[in-house]
Amino acid sequence: MRTLIILAALLFSAPVYAAELSTDTVLGTTISEVQTALTDMGYEIRKTELENGKIEVYFVKGDKMGEVYVSTVTGKIIKLKMK
Repeated sequence: MRTLIILAALLFSAPVYAAELSTDTVLGTTISEVQTALTDMGYEIRKTELENGKIEVYFVKGDKMGEVYVSTVTGKIIKLKMK
């Protein structure tokens, strides 16, 4: 029984740790929503701006750096660059 409880806890907590960005990810349609979503996923926001109708965010997570462009209409990632 104890093993079942531990496995269930791991199963439900895994998506939080496995959250990665892709073009299917919906982050939100406002700068605030995008910042909150990325912060909740463990990313540290370095710079955010609205450019040509897209939300542009520069972020860091561990040894990964990147930038993401998000649609203000759909909230989906349009472009993702990881360094």
